[in-house]
Amino acid sequence: MSERHPIIAITGSSGAGTTSVTRTFEGIFRREEVKAAIIEGDSFHRYDRKTMKQKAAEAEAAGNKNFSHFGAENNLFPELEALFCDYGATGIGKRRKYLHDLEEAAPYKQEPGTFTPWEDVPANTDLLFYEGLHGAVLTPEVNIAQHPDLLIGVVPVINLEWIQKLYRDKKQRGYSTDAVTDTILRRMPDYVNYICPQFNHTHVNFQRVPMVDTSNPFIARDIPSPDESMVVIRFSNPKGIDFQYLRSMIGDSFMSRANTIVVPGGKMELAMQLIFTPFVWRMMERKKRAS
Repeated sequence: MSERHPIIAITGSSGAGTTSVTRTFEGIFRREEVKAAIIEGDSFHRYDRKTMKQKAAEAEAAGNKNFSHFGAENNLFPELEALFCDYGATGIGKRRKYLHDLEEAAPYKQEPGTFTPWEDVPANTDLLFYEGLHGAVLTPEVNIAQHPDLLIGVVPVINLEWIQKLYRDKKQRGYSTDAVTDTILRRMPDYVNYICPQFNHTHVNFQRVPMVDTSNPFIARDIPSPDESMVVIRFSNPKGIDFQYLRSMIGDSFMSRANTIVVPGGKMELAMQLIFTPFVWRMMERKKRAS
């Protein structure tokens, strides 16, 4: 953790909804005039798209049916920790981009599914903002969770997470239900061993819970809307959190435990704005004092 060069990390699995949380923070950064160095978790995968497919096929042929993007062997965990460590100490570090589609790839004149060359993080940023799969990973070799000053988990209940992934991969990427289901099954051991344990280390968790039947996510025709959901917000340390103020501002909320507030799904973004804007203020105040 660093007062002069703070780090915010959003962690959650594919289909969890971390991108929507990122949009909320982008709004906070614009409003508060905070210059953030943005780090995409996908850029720390070990292999580009073509190589990953080849490696997955080789692994399956060798009897490994659980080769996935979630595990240590297919990610650059030491490099990610080095970035967090370097940025926290000096405000600099190395990053690259993963080009997901033709639109992202066009300015770089590269193929989609490839990485840009490594480059320096922009100079004179106020903080580093990471969004991806592994912002709180802890293994015998690395401890990424120790570096962020604010660590946020995004964890829908599992059936909703699967519905969101199925919907995205089918509608946006053209995959079949069978193909997405195969991906979910292949990732399950790494999900249990690398994704779930991260939420022991997060400072705040957001878990969306649908209020409609999601018993069989593989036949769902759409994603339950925010208004059909509740959001469970759990603080690892509730000291300094004004729950009475949050409840008065959000409305229709309740406390389920001493460190947990439950809010309507449609108020999730408002809750994030109310909770995280003061966090960003305090980070910037500490940064000014330390400098």
